[in-house]
Amino acid sequence: MKKVQAITDGSCLGNPGRGGWACILRYGAHTKEMSGAEAQTTNNRMELTAAIRALAALREPCEVEIVTDSQYVKNGVQSWMAGWKKNGWKTAAKKPVLNQDLWMALDEQVARHTTHWVWTKGHAGHQDNNRCDELARSAAERQSPPLR
Repeated sequence: MKKVQAITDGSCLGNPGRGGWACILRYGAHTKEMSGAEAQTTNNRMELTAAIRALAALREPCEVEIVTDSQYVKNGVQSWMAGWKKNGWKTAAKKPVLNQDLWMALDEQVARHTTHWVWTKGHAGHQDNNRCDELARSAAERQSPPLR
């Protein structure tokens, strides 16, 4: 099984507001950067989208180390998602899981791979995290501001 590193980040100008996501995929000597944006979204949705897009870009099952500065994404996958699924995508308080569409898409991608989740502090000198932040912010900035 190929070993890949995926570094992911999301950005939002306003929350909600113009959003961007980015990821860097590393396999051996190969590096691929990807980014995209949505006109009206939240930071959490962009963080989730970055992880989904990174895993979906892999054409075959891989062992993936995912580096994220989002405790929301890391904890969601490692601690909360199994319970949400068992409860029909409801929280312990019996309320629908926020961003359920993206959590379900992430669950589908995680099932294709062997994943290891690593948290890094954002804006703290991690070179790849800083690059992802630049890419995500740049994607968000390219979106037209919403009309008032």
